Parts: sequence; structure tokens; C-alpha cells
Amino acid sequence: MSYQDITFEKEAVFLVTGGAGFIGSNLCEALLSMGHTVRCLDDLSTGKYENIEPFLENENFTFIKGDIRDLETCKRACEGVGYVMNQAAWGSVPRSIEMPLLYEEINIRGTLNMMEAARQSGVKKFVYASSSSVYGDSTELPKREGQEGKVISPYALTKKTDEEYGRLYKELYGLDTYGLRYFNVFGRRQDPDGMYAAVIPKFIKQLLHGETPIINGDGRQSRDFTYIDNVIEANLRACKADSEAAGEAFNIGAGGRLYLIDMYEQLCQALGVSVEPKFGPPRAGDVRDSNADISKARKLLGYDPSYDFEKGIGLAIDWYREYLK
Repeated sequence: MSYQDITFEKEAVFLVTGGAGFIGSNLCEALLSMGHTVRCLDDLSTGKYENIEPFLENENFTFIKGDIRDLETCKRACEGVGYVMNQAAWGSVPRSIEMPLLYEEINIRGTLNMMEAARQSGVKKFVYASSSSVYGDSTELPKREGQEGKVISPYALTKKTDEEYGRLYKELYGLDTYGLRYFNVFGRRQDPDGMYAAVIPKFIKQLLHGETPIINGDGRQSRDFTYIDNVIEANLRACKADSEAAGEAFNIGAGGRLYLIDMYEQLCQALGVSVEPKFGPPRAGDVRDSNADISKARKLLGYDPSYDFEKGIGLAIDWYREYLK
């Protein structure tokens, strides 16, 4: 299954916050390809104008440059909207440790502003990005909703707080909210550059350019790497989910577990290169092992990811070969 079978009313209007970012721009593209009206709200602090530039000539697409920390901006963006996909946030665990106050402003207050604006505007469904980081120091595998540990970074705390507000906005105000705990998403448009770049695009670029990647830690930490199209499907299915499932958070992964060193070797093999990596110190705040139990999302959202790591990484590499020319 994939998102191609998901249908909405003809006049459906979607708001994607953080729509110029990696995940947000892919959501905008998918919705436009389905013929829907899409509004994108982004302040371009981490999103890129180039990600949405191809959509600007589409009559169904509107770009609003604005900050979710401003409630009035959020209210204007929500006017006439049926569905909100709230992706606007600052990512990166290490950066959150350096800038906890900024993360509180953007990821907590900004998300709260969006929920309030959605409530006041009568939005049907409010789907928002959470994170596997909420599992914190829990050693349980696979990760299951309801078995969270103690959070170990400001970023994780912001996402945990967002989930609590999501629950309250359903219970107190009747807003259908759905938190999606993303597990290490990768794919087209993910930025390979910068100090806080995600590991897969960073490694692909380095290997394509003949550079030697550095693996933080011993390489035996594990992740549930999740291709972007699985995440698109999850967001769309959440927008169609029953109200009985609202106020909850759901694991969104591929349901697999891959050690970093094995992921690195698969990258080398797919790229046709042989480069011995270097090893650096572990990163503060990083979860050691991450593997999603996606049974709750399957049952309540109808989520059925179509892309495993091998299939997704092949598509991602094809995109980066073209993008990094």
C-alpha cells in the first residue's frame, strides 16, 4: 500500500507548516500531485526556498513567509484550512543542547500557537511531527507507545510537550490531533550540508566526493531508518483517521533495525566505493538504539509502509547523484 489510494474531498485545503523543509516540501509536492490546494508557511530559518520554487507557478500553491512563534501569522495561515500538517520545528539533538531556549520558543510555543490557531479556525485534522527521541533512555526494543523513558535532550522534551498539548487539545477543545513519532527519516531534499546534517545525506555526499566520513561512537548504535514516502503516507492517513484515534501519538518507522556501521557498508556498496570510516566520540543526547513497533499506527491509522531501507536508499542515492552534480 501507499498514499496513492488516499482520497479527500475535492475542495480540501491543506496547510503545511515548515513546508520549505525536507519533510514539508515533500508533503507539499505529494499533495499538489494529488490535485489539492496547498498553503505553505515557513520562515526559511532552516527550510530552503529552492525546495518550494518548483511549486510557485502552480495555481493551487501559496507560500506564506512567516514565523509560527507569531500567533496572528498562524491564525491567518489557518483561515479556510481543513487539514494542518505541522512540520515546522527545529531539529537536531546536539543543537538543542546548545540552544534550549530557542527550541522552547519554536518547538513548544510555536506548535501551541498552531494548535490554537487551528482550533479557532475549525480545522478538521491537526497532524504534527513528533520524534522517536521521546523514548529517551528507555532500553526497551522495539519502541512501543506507552513505554517511554526519561528524555535526554531539550529537543526530546519539546516533542514530549507537544504530545501532551496534542492530548489536551483533543480532550479539552475537541481538536483532532495526531502526533507522528518519526524514526530517522531520509530521502530526497534532505540537506547534506552543515554541522547538524543528518547522517545519511552527509555520508552520501562525502562518499560521492571521495571524503572519509566520521561515525560518532562505535557504529553499533541502531536506527529504524525510514524513507520519506512512508512519512508522506503516514501524514495523509492521519488526516483520514477516525476521531477515536485523535489525541494520540504514533510510531512512524519502517519497523526495521539497522546498525550504523552496517548502514555505512550498505551505502558504500550501493555507491560502488570502498572507504574505511573514522570513528569519533558519541554525541551527547543521542539515543543508543531505536527500532519502531508500528502496530498501533497500522491498526488505528491504516499505516502500511511500502519502502524498506534497501528500496528507499536506492531512490535516495539516485536523487543525490543528480542533486550533487
